[in-house]
Amino acid sequence: MCIRDKLYLDGPYGRRPGKNSSSLSQSDGYTVSLLTIDEYLRQPVAERLPYYQREGRLYHVMMSQQFPRPLMEEIFGVANTLKAMSHDYEGLEFLSRLLRHKRAMLYFTQPSTRTFLSFLTACQLVGITTGEVQDPALSSEYKGESQEDAIRVFSSYFDLVIMRDPKPGFCEYIAYRQDRTGFSVPILNGGSGKDQHPTQALLDLYTMHRSFQRMGGISGKRYAFVGDLQRGRAVRSVMYLLANYEDLDFYAIAPKGFQISPDLQLHLGERGVRLHFTDQLNEVLPEVDCIYMTRVQDEYDLSGESGKIDLANFSLTEENVNLLPKHAIILHPLPRRQEISSGIDANPRAMYWSQLRNGVYIRAALLLYIFGKNEQLPIIQEKSRS
Repeated sequence: MCIRDKLYLDGPYGRRPGKNSSSLSQSDGYTVSLLTIDEYLRQPVAERLPYYQREGRLYHVMMSQQFPRPLMEEIFGVANTLKAMSHDYEGLEFLSRLLRHKRAMLYFTQPSTRTFLSFLTACQLVGITTGEVQDPALSSEYKGESQEDAIRVFSSYFDLVIMRDPKPGFCEYIAYRQDRTGFSVPILNGGSGKDQHPTQALLDLYTMHRSFQRMGGISGKRYAFVGDLQRGRAVRSVMYLLANYEDLDFYAIAPKGFQISPDLQLHLGERGVRLHFTDQLNEVLPEVDCIYMTRVQDEYDLSGESGKIDLANFSLTEENVNLLPKHAIILHPLPRRQEISSGIDANPRAMYWSQLRNGVYIRAALLLYIFGKNEQLPIIQEKSRS
């Protein structure tokens, strides 16, 4: 048995089989005991993070806490290079050869347009061949196959699985389970319930990074987050990433009952972020450098609670947008509803369409990093607001 296999058998997630665990017999005589998803997710985040690396390098992408500032900025540099090289034929030809020996499965069991197409385009940019399952009813899950077995099948055919699932923590659990059963390929979380959306957060930070390059960078800025801050996985993930920077003020602007969750508040406080809570959007607009708008996540309603919100108090219009400083930027993870008027799209502060385009480059950069191909690219520093 190799050292890595022994690590997973004897590590902190291993235990003797109990009535709530499942076990698998290995040909070498060992019995591998699997924690249930609830048991696994009760482990502290700090204990889970090392299992998403191989030889000190990113392997699975599960959460924003995996990205310290130096790693983020290295990936931003790769994305800059991809963006520059993709503007001409020779550059595209070079990029398309980098990972043409790899195959990726896009397994999206929760509706997606932008994230799915962004990952698909990112794979195509660096030459990865793709397969996809977006409707489980058209797969063997219709016959009763478990998701765990389906993903094990994918890992036999593909070198990477990119997945989105409505169940919080499920992507993490799948990565753990695949590692423990000996069929491990990198798993990328494309959105997991209400908890995490790490690649969305990366492209958000990349857009901030480019926008503020001529203004001293991301540190020392004031950020407003507006809308459903309790259930939005994108806004949760971006706050975790931003907390890697210094001297930050966060203005959390949300209806009663939709504010930042206590665990995230605790984390931000520990990182020195100055938190300000309010439901008065117009009072905050003149004070901020960046405003991050979100829609109400009514798909998670239990009793129609979203319908009781007066959304007019948490929306940007063609009138109140002018309260923002001229240098400020407006971001949104999309899709949007009425929280940003379409009349703002031509406003120079509106960066959400650039944010969308940046997703392709940041996800392609992440793919290159995971497979160790990023070092084959020159680093190109671009100074741009987009």
